[in-house]
Amino acid sequence: MRIRDIYGPGKFGLSFEIFPPKTPDGDGALWENVSRLASFKPAFISCTYGAGGTTRTRTIELCQEIQRRLGVAATAHFTCLGGTLPELREWLALARDGGIANIMALRGDPPAGQTQFQHVAGGLKHANELVALIKSEFPNFGIGVAGYPEKHPEAPSLDVDLANLQRKVAAGGEAVYTQVFFENEGFLRFRDRCEKLKIAVPVIPGIMPILNFAQIKRITSMCGAALPAALAGRLEAAQEDKDAQIAIGVEYAIAQCRDLVARGIPGIHFYVLNRSQACEAILKALGHS
Repeated sequence: MRIRDIYGPGKFGLSFEIFPPKTPDGDGALWENVSRLASFKPAFISCTYGAGGTTRTRTIELCQEIQRRLGVAATAHFTCLGGTLPELREWLALARDGGIANIMALRGDPPAGQTQFQHVAGGLKHANELVALIKSEFPNFGIGVAGYPEKHPEAPSLDVDLANLQRKVAAGGEAVYTQVFFENEGFLRFRDRCEKLKIAVPVIPGIMPILNFAQIKRITSMCGAALPAALAGRLEAAQEDKDAQIAIGVEYAIAQCRDLVARGIPGIHFYVLNRSQACEAILKALGHS
């Protein structure tokens, strides 16, 4: 299923995001967990593209395997760091010829050890340029783009960040998938501002069930998301109890998702961190089976 066909009246688009494992043991665990998530009949499962293009072919291979093994549409993440323009076109052709339905078109994060984005010489600098390339030369792909309810960490203001989002959608982005957030009111304000700016595509909240306090502190520090003080306090108090941390995270995500569904979201994109148990509990509590 392509992104352009997922959302609309009477539809609810559920999707999951995974990343390429680094070890054979990780591969085995991934397939066990993804198989369990596939039972919830997601519209697609997406696979990330490593910082600096470190999983260039692995992303396509995993997407192909998702479609072959599970019969679920796959979305391949792709970034401007994928290479020069000829190399970007080569990768997109490989994904197209491999039967991939959708691309999540992103600028990309700097590789480990770099603090600032540095574009590839002869390549692209901005996500909207990558979207435009896909739209013009590979029009059969569905195209997703990223949005930041609390603004991109590098953006000087939310207004500037929203202008960047406008450009991505105008270039051909068909749905906006947000960075993780933990305060629904911020997401709803972001959605309202998108509507006022006539960003007329579905805005899909990105939800990450908290599994570990230290891990979520690290993730939020990198992406600029705020962790509510009350939630952080509960997690900190339970940081010596792994199961208690997961229980707190699942409980919070259930309440967060219920509130978002009641406010008319078109779908949810779960950042599952290659594990299924938390999302299974959340979706069952929401009535998905």
